[in-house]
Amino acid sequence: MNKPLRRIAIFCGLLVFALLLRDNWIQYVQADELKNHEKNRRVLIARYGQPRGNIIVDGQPITGSVETNGTDFKYKRTYKNGPMWAPVTGFASQAFDANQIEKLEDQILTGNDDRLFFNRTIDMITGKKQKGGDVITTLNGKAQKAAFEGLGDKKGAVAALDPRTGKILALASTPSYDPSKFAGASKKDSDAYNALKPDVDKDDPMLNRALRQTYPPGSTFKVVTAAAALENGKYTDIDGPTDSPDPWKLPLSTQPLPNEGNIPCKDASLRQALRYSCNTVFGKLGDDLGKDKMREEAEKFGFNEEVFTPVRADASVYPEKMDQPGNAMSAIGQFDNRATPLQMAMVAAAVANDGKLMKPYMVDSLRAPNLNTIEQTDPEEMSQPLSSENAQKLQSMMETVVKEGTGTSAQIPGVTVGGKTGTAQHGVANSKNPYAWFISYAKGDDGSPVAVAVVIEGSDTLRGDIAGGKLAAPIAKSVMQAVLETQSDK
Repeated sequence: MNKPLRRIAIFCGLLVFALLLRDNWIQYVQADELKNHEKNRRVLIARYGQPRGNIIVDGQPITGSVETNGTDFKYKRTYKNGPMWAPVTGFASQAFDANQIEKLEDQILTGNDDRLFFNRTIDMITGKKQKGGDVITTLNGKAQKAAFEGLGDKKGAVAALDPRTGKILALASTPSYDPSKFAGASKKDSDAYNALKPDVDKDDPMLNRALRQTYPPGSTFKVVTAAAALENGKYTDIDGPTDSPDPWKLPLSTQPLPNEGNIPCKDASLRQALRYSCNTVFGKLGDDLGKDKMREEAEKFGFNEEVFTPVRADASVYPEKMDQPGNAMSAIGQFDNRATPLQMAMVAAAVANDGKLMKPYMVDSLRAPNLNTIEQTDPEEMSQPLSSENAQKLQSMMETVVKEGTGTSAQIPGVTVGGKTGTAQHGVANSKNPYAWFISYAKGDDGSPVAVAVVIEGSDTLRGDIAGGKLAAPIAKSVMQAVLETQSDK
């Protein structure tokens, strides 16, 4: 072979080698990236080419699929009572992708998960259409209905847990939205989706307030402060006097920390301080313990850490950098510490479960189209914020709040209920309507099957009537009753 031909042959060989290299790079290295690329329409066509599997509550689907016409997408998602369940399901839209469980469990719901390979193979051999698997949730339908209807036209959220396992029983957020209204790809769907954006709808109905909104926890945080005092040995007798002058001046300040109304807070016991919600007692406790011990206890309850349920919940915050008066104010839930409703439900759950905090979760199992379970979630201990002995002391204190304190509206006849109210200041110099909080648990013969946190962010209630005991506690009561009724039906 002469020299020019040899050069051409070598050059062609290099071109073939480069082509093979590029082909293998695309097929094996970039395959997942290209498959999941936002502009790869084939992925969406495949996603909506058959009915999606369902999201299940109490053995019944709360989702469905319906055929569409005049589009590449053969099926679109439907929802039963969409606004009530949106904080749980999220949405699946032909035009706007998906979020929450619909997004996180998309491979199961579409039937494309590797664990469904056998099912797909059988369907291909038998000529059946591909089917999606199901997501079995931990949610309690009666509790969710009680939470959603209890919130009504108020702006707020509810989170309820089974303290013994960490199962999420209710997750409500209002105002809400109907995912069915933009599940398709038409202009009508697009208009419905755009109308929900926060720059259009100031109430931001697509915000999952139970998981993604943090609020000043107000006096509900005094439960954490009490736990810190007990765990650090500051006080051991919950009925003995504390060293708590009234009035008490904030450290480095001439400003006294006020109590609400004419209540007996001077040297009050921990039980009485929680019953009356004494700012002076808990503010001084936080100052006596110091910010490091306060933050350490808060973090045992889950603060400063994102929680995955599997939907991500924003981290609640107990700041590391605070001055002395800021820590004292944080000890009563009124400075820079902030919490999600889920976080405060976790606080109540840990106390109710004798000091053991279980990791919250809302997907109980994943099920193949042939009804075989392909993944099961097992309860997992997250932390031990306080000892069993101290947890039982704190239970006794919280039960006094409901029996004869600020939480009497959460009483359930024949049931032991513990709780704590909170009314958190809002706006510069408390210029806006405050947030109303209530955290609680109900106990049965085999422990507590439910712990609840309720926050009311906004309502048409007169400012003077906004209080956790008035607005939030009745909602928590109805949720607890729903869970107890479900337990008795089994």
